[in-house]
Parts: sequence; C-alpha cells; structure tokens
Amino acid sequence: MIVREYEKDEITVHKVPLYLMGGMIAASLVLTASVTLGFFPREAVPAEARAASGVTAAVTRSLRFFDEADGTVRVEDGQSAEVLARFGQGEGGFVRATVRNLVHQRRIRGHGAEVPFELVEWTNGGLTLRDPVTKASIEVSSFGPDNRAVYAAMLPPREAR
Repeated sequence: MIVREYEKDEITVHKVPLYLMGGMIAASLVLTASVTLGFFPREAVPAEARAASGVTAAVTRSLRFFDEADGTVRVEDGQSAEVLARFGQGEGGFVRATVRNLVHQRRIRGHGAEVPFELVEWTNGGLTLRDPVTKASIEVSSFGPDNRAVYAAMLPPREAR
C-alpha cells in the first residue's frame, strides 16, 4: 500500500507559458498606448472614415422603441408613429441588445426617451443606429447581413425614398 503525504507535494509551474502570457499582455498595452498617443492612426472610427471618403447619408429615419406589457418590443416611426415592427418574446434579440445599449447610455446621463433614435443608411451601403442625445452610435452593418436586414426593413420603402 502506498501512502502519500499531500503536504509535501510540490506544485510546479512551467515558466515559459507565464513568460509568453506576460509578453502578450505587454504587447497589447504597448499597441494600445501607441494608438492612444498618436503613433499609429485610428482607422476604425466609422464617422472619420466616412468623412474622409466623402460618404454621406442616403436615408435617415427616426425610430422610437417601446416595451409592451407582454414583453413585445414595438418599433415606431419617430414622426408619424407608424408601427414599423414588433418583436415578441424570444424574437429580435439583436434589436433588443442594440437598443438596450443606447437606452442605458441615455439613462446614465439622465436623459429620457423624448428624442427618437436615428437609423441612417449611408451612400456606401452602411447602416448606423445612432442616438442624437448622447452621440453614441452602433454600426449595424458590422454585425453581418442578417442583423443588417432586420434594421434595413425599418427604412422607408425604396419607392418612397
């Protein structure tokens, strides 16, 4: 019978993985600081990229979002109050998440739902949901064609543009 004394066991940690992880963390910090301090240009700011390439808004629609008592999210046109879409429980997860993010930004700044959100389709085909109150925006096109299509359906019909 073999009896082990666990108090005397030594735990060994290989140093190479620790050094590699430390190097990855250091590289991340250096790259982040380099962009922040201006050593590398910021290329991922959509508004700046659009301005530099001359992209303008092709269509803009104001939207209001409402939570109904049964858990449905109702989307209305900000001017006419026309119902554009309804998402029942378990549906419209992307719409719920994006709007929840923008509403949270309003709440922490002490703003309410008085001003509608804006859905903008750009001349390059991009689609942005933005909040004119907080200036926060979500590049809807960045989340794939299926999620873009959900918001694109809320734009006015092509013949009405």
